[in-house]
Amino acid sequence: AGWFRRLLHKPKPSSVESLKSSHSASSSPSSSSSARSSSSSCMSSATSSISLSPLSAADISASDSPRWDKSYDVCICHSEGDVELVEELVSYLESQPESFRCFLQLRDAAAGGAVVTELCDAVQNSHCWVMLITPSFLQDPWCRYQMHQALAEAPMANGRTIPVLKDVDRKDYPRELRNIYYIYMALKEKSFRQIRDTVMRYLQELCRSSTERLE
Repeated sequence: AGWFRRLLHKPKPSSVESLKSSHSASSSPSSSSSARSSSSSCMSSATSSISLSPLSAADISASDSPRWDKSYDVCICHSEGDVELVEELVSYLESQPESFRCFLQLRDAAAGGAVVTELCDAVQNSHCWVMLITPSFLQDPWCRYQMHQALAEAPMANGRTIPVLKDVDRKDYPRELRNIYYIYMALKEKSFRQIRDTVMRYLQELCRSSTERLE
């Protein structure tokens, strides 16, 4: 009877305790919250699932950075009815520590230049394209033209095309962009931050890939 009681009170092996501890840690509220946050981030942009090495702003701004191979970091594709919001976005991006170079059609297009030429040049000379998809965007043939030009430049997306939906239902999301995650603009400040982070990720990945090729 004595040995049987000792067997019942025998402590569990340390490996089991370790497994229990690990399981408990992985299912803690903070871990679950982190997982939900990561999942939400993945749904909001096409490049959020890419795992990147931590690069500082100095890396993308170095004199030999492939960032300087193009004239602009971001081309903002928008309708004329959304100029005020776009100007706010451009002001936000250009005031960041990285000083993103933005193409804003009304400001940067060459006076006297043909609209088609200017739009095509802006797309070709930019690393990323932000598509501000609003009801006005969907009705503007020039916006759709610019969207198609961007998709022709990078048909596999790879983080360069950044759709941003505002006041548009999911069912009206352009069919051509259905394979690309979008940012839904509910809170302007949060959306601006997401756009900035997506552009930053692309430029970081561009620098990292360039460095690996050189090595």
